[in-house]
Amino acid sequence: MGANDRIITSPWGNEDTQQLIDILAKYNIKATFFVVGDWVDKYPESVKALSDAGHEVMNHSNHHDHFSKLSRDQIIADVNACNDKIETVTGVRPTLIRPPYGEYDDNVITAIRAAGMEPIQWDVDSLDWKDLSAAEITKRVTTKVQAGSIVLFHNAAKHTPEALPTILETLLQEGYTFVPISEIILPGEYNVDYTIDHTGRQCPAG
Repeated sequence: MGANDRIITSPWGNEDTQQLIDILAKYNIKATFFVVGDWVDKYPESVKALSDAGHEVMNHSNHHDHFSKLSRDQIIADVNACNDKIETVTGVRPTLIRPPYGEYDDNVITAIRAAGMEPIQWDVDSLDWKDLSAAEITKRVTTKVQAGSIVLFHNAAKHTPEALPTILETLLQEGYTFVPISEIILPGEYNVDYTIDHTGRQCPAG
């Protein structure tokens, strides 16, 4: 089927980071991790482990502030501060950002793009941050995913490591493939033109 499904994870604690890396490695899947600058300061070894495992480490703001309340210059400064921290640890400067709280407006998007970044949203929220059971997370994701979906998970969520193998196995059996987000929206093998709708979600152009 060749549908593309992307996993977003947004780490807070780091207690299960290696477990998530190991699960993804078992299925030979590379994911995109959006990390906050403060998290990079606290857990540089985890950031390096993600990068060394071949996952994308991208920007989730420097302090997880509400971008909708910041000026253009403040947003650009925040984005660059987080990029600097990630690049120092991984050697790779991020190209994508998931703004905190999924907040978008014209000023946010314009500022992000002025910083040379692309904003990312999602269309399937696992709600793992609500401490749903593994079965509930699995059902929610596997019934909502469609071709081109971006799925949001969180590091340090209580039941994500338990749910993830079943989710991956189910979707792989259904013919889905998993790729990092940059392989979808940036130049490359899977690149397609896209636009951002009023909710901030990526949609194929045309």
